[in-house]
Amino acid sequence: MTKVEAIIQPSRFEAVKDALIEIGVEGMTVLEVRGHGRQKGHTELYRGREYAVDILPKIKLELVLDDKLAERAVETIVKFASTGKIGDGKIFLSKIDEAIRIRNQERGVTAL
Repeated sequence: MTKVEAIIQPSRFEAVKDALIEIGVEGMTVLEVRGHGRQKGHTELYRGREYAVDILPKIKLELVLDDKLAERAVETIVKFASTGKIGDGKIFLSKIDEAIRIRNQERGVTAL
């Protein structure tokens, strides 16, 4: 099993979510997060004063998938989250040793 963590632009979330569901992803955890990478934020004008916005809103998706589906999910996220501009986000992959469904103690891929 593979854990896929993707940090994407909030404006791209619906397209990514719909595309993941279409390829067979059954469950995901979605978090509203804030942060910055290379883009380091920007400055805005509010009531005549300039201020820095250096921590930007992002969406973090967490998926634990069968290894067979993980690469397809990564390709889907890249395709639907990409705008070609700085700040599109990142994807992190890590191996999961075990998954256990609390309700009935199923283990492994069947617990997903």
